[in-house]
Amino acid sequence: METFYDVMRRQGITRRSFLKYCSLTAAALGLGPSFAPKIAHAMETKERIPVLWLHGLECTCCSESFIRSAHPLAKDVVLSMLSLDYDDTIMAAAGHEAEAIVEEIVTKYKGRYLLAVEGNPPLNEDGMYCIIGGKPFTDQLTYASQHAKAIISWGSCASWGCVQAARPNPTRATPVHKVPGIGNKPIIKVPGCPPIAEVMTAVVTYILTFERFPELDRQGRPKMFYSQRIHDKCYRRPHFDAGQFVEKWDDEGAKKGYCLYKMGCKGPTTYNACSTVRWNGGLSFPIQAGHGCIGCSEDGFWDKGGFYDRLTDIHQFGIEANADEIGVGAATVVGAAAAAHAAVSAVKQARTKGDND
Repeated sequence: METFYDVMRRQGITRRSFLKYCSLTAAALGLGPSFAPKIAHAMETKERIPVLWLHGLECTCCSESFIRSAHPLAKDVVLSMLSLDYDDTIMAAAGHEAEAIVEEIVTKYKGRYLLAVEGNPPLNEDGMYCIIGGKPFTDQLTYASQHAKAIISWGSCASWGCVQAARPNPTRATPVHKVPGIGNKPIIKVPGCPPIAEVMTAVVTYILTFERFPELDRQGRPKMFYSQRIHDKCYRRPHFDAGQFVEKWDDEGAKKGYCLYKMGCKGPTTYNACSTVRWNGGLSFPIQAGHGCIGCSEDGFWDKGGFYDRLTDIHQFGIEANADEIGVGAATVVGAAAAAHAAVSAVKQARTKGDND
């Protein structure tokens, strides 16, 4: 199998463009300039890794997000960095020829291929709510996972269950890690509805470059993208701390860019890179567009519902004060500070007068 660099050279990419690509990839991964040569060396010497990308119950928004990645471009990931041998959404093959590819990869590359899963399988009625190639998706999933190097659960459907698994869940839609027969394979969860495009491509790039999986949090998500709350890096955070909130859509606070917490924003409880990596090539993200975060990357976000219901247990400045109290508290502090300043000034003036007398 060709190396990444072999494929890029065959496509007419110059050495200069290749090195520039490695530098941009390092930056997208949050790595320093010194890592660009390491990425280049890896791409020159390592074979492309076969990937099976399976689709269960889903809306294909994860694939739609993936193909819009800017750094690196999705086409570079698919055509140069890995060997995407099966993806029923974008592959040319169909029918028996397409399904035969799964068996070929599983038997020929045991322990060397990645299994990417978008969506989830329904377990009720022996999996008959989702049929792939005439068989339940559960059969395809468990078979393909047998000898996979690792499983990547794309999106909240594969990671948590999402809307398909929401109550009452008549099909018993189940997240990948809870499917019987998966075994103890390493599972990397990349939640979001959908995940950010650059997050998806960066996870793949990291695995291919360093031949190891990114460090994961206790829920199995890459720490480099899911270690901080959206709230922690949100540009509206100063308004939150100052007690300045949007009270209703299109009020003066909304026009001034105040915090959307009272409008139901779930940024304080949602771990994702939306406020740093952002969407559409770093152009924007929901909060910047004027809509609060709905917490789509968190487990059970659909059942928790109430996308416009305000969180009730979020405190500011680490003290026991809610969003209603903080505004009054801030005004009180300012008033007290002004009074204290006036008192100190009066004492100083009295002392000065006494000294002069």
